[in-house]
Amino acid sequence: MDIYFGHTQTPNFTDGSALTIGNFDGVHVGHLHILKKLRSASEQRNLPSVLMIFEPQPTEYFARIHGKEMPFRLTPLRDKLHLLEKSNCLDAVWVRRFNQEFANLSADEFIQQILLQQLNIKYLLIGDDFRFGSGRGGNIELLKSQSAFEVEQVPSILLSGNRASSTAVREALSSGRIISATHILGHNYTLSGRVMYGRQLGRTLNCPTANIYLPRHHYPMSGVYLCKVNGDFGMRFGVANFGTKPTVSAEKVQTLEVHLFDFNQNLYGKRLSVSFLLKLRDEQKFANIDELKQQIQQDMQQALSLIPQYQTEII
Repeated sequence: MDIYFGHTQTPNFTDGSALTIGNFDGVHVGHLHILKKLRSASEQRNLPSVLMIFEPQPTEYFARIHGKEMPFRLTPLRDKLHLLEKSNCLDAVWVRRFNQEFANLSADEFIQQILLQQLNIKYLLIGDDFRFGSGRGGNIELLKSQSAFEVEQVPSILLSGNRASSTAVREALSSGRIISATHILGHNYTLSGRVMYGRQLGRTLNCPTANIYLPRHHYPMSGVYLCKVNGDFGMRFGVANFGTKPTVSAEKVQTLEVHLFDFNQNLYGKRLSVSFLLKLRDEQKFANIDELKQQIQQDMQQALSLIPQYQTEII
């Protein structure tokens, strides 16, 4: 899978391309349905299958310029690209920078400049809620009126009668329903990053933790979780704390710390992937360090008691 970044690394498809467009945040089962359909259509037409995604995501961009609270983000770009590559459905991904210039493109300019001139599309596959152009002025009717390419619309995937969507995943994660989120995603919710030096407070609490660097997004997570962690050592179960650590810090920055069971190797600088399996409790502020230490020991014992039911987990 080839990856192109920004407006300067525009892919060159002289013989045309089959395209789909979206944020694909989380890369859930609905996204995978679209990608598989795109792969099938591209093979039938002997065209490369291409996805255009945006960075930052449009809602993030508009929230930032209007001074509003940042919306929840499921997958940082690196994790998103990893999931897209695992789908085995794409020949190329164009990570298009979303800025004011791009936002100002009218629907007709988007079709002419982006779809035709830059991507040379012959086939376009879109979801049932796709709008485009300045003010979201472009719709399916405008696309289907074009003679230069074929347009197909794919309906939403329903799970237990509900639409599979990134919004549904965010709502499930923010309310602690990890199993529901996993069902919609079709895989464990996973974040990855390198281990960096922290305050090393965990060592004084008999719970050494790996502090994992994450891109500064607003994640729909807060609390203590049973998790599994993958790295160059293989896989280990552990306990993750995702939040602002109110007992020991006044900062409101989300951080991810993980304690791995039966593990004592040096992890600094290593890249870890943390998959969340079950929420154990909400994050809370304790009166003192001793209370925090006591709760951490309880969290670890609870997590250890739950591990056997996840040892055959294959998602």
